[in-house]
Amino acid sequence: MPTARERILDATTTLLADKDALAISTRDICAEAQVGMPEIYRQFGDKQGLLTAVADLGFQKFLASKRANPTTDDPVADLKTAWDSHTTFALANPHLYRLMFTPAGSSKPHGISEARELLHAALGRCLNAGRLRLPMETAGHAILSANVGVCLMALSFPDPYADPSVSATLRDTVIGKATGEEEDPRLGTATLLAQQLLGTLTGQGE
Repeated sequence: MPTARERILDATTTLLADKDALAISTRDICAEAQVGMPEIYRQFGDKQGLLTAVADLGFQKFLASKRANPTTDDPVADLKTAWDSHTTFALANPHLYRLMFTPAGSSKPHGISEARELLHAALGRCLNAGRLRLPMETAGHAILSANVGVCLMALSFPDPYADPSVSATLRDTVIGKATGEEEDPRLGTATLLAQQLLGTLTGQGE
């Protein structure tokens, strides 16, 4: 038989399927879990403590879906697959995703650290293959920030940001920058011509 703690967590997760965390009252949670109000405070300290615990459960589900991604011989392609699975999870679990990635107050879910570690492992494969152009920490921060940002925009403003091409474009741009895939051979020539022109204008090219 589930414990009171488990019933409260399950009830909150169930309510999050249809409502934002801010719209769910402790009264709603108690009714769904069939517990008295003091039980929430006994188990979690306060509502924020409960929401943080639910967010960590969400991260467990999120990370399990990431680990289920196939691993191929192309670490950059796998990085893009990981981005897409992140976006898929967000769109399928909008209220839970917001709770996970926009926590209120000082209590933060611990799962974000594990998410970073998983991303760093994927970037490590790119590094070992000679396909990482940025420091791993910088690449990881940029990719995760961009992925979370595009998801939150898609959830908050579905028209037009939920268009899959928006996520795909940002994905290819950010990951391309991190791995060097965005390099265009014409860029070097254009940069050189611009520098020559600037030198001419300033008299340094004489």
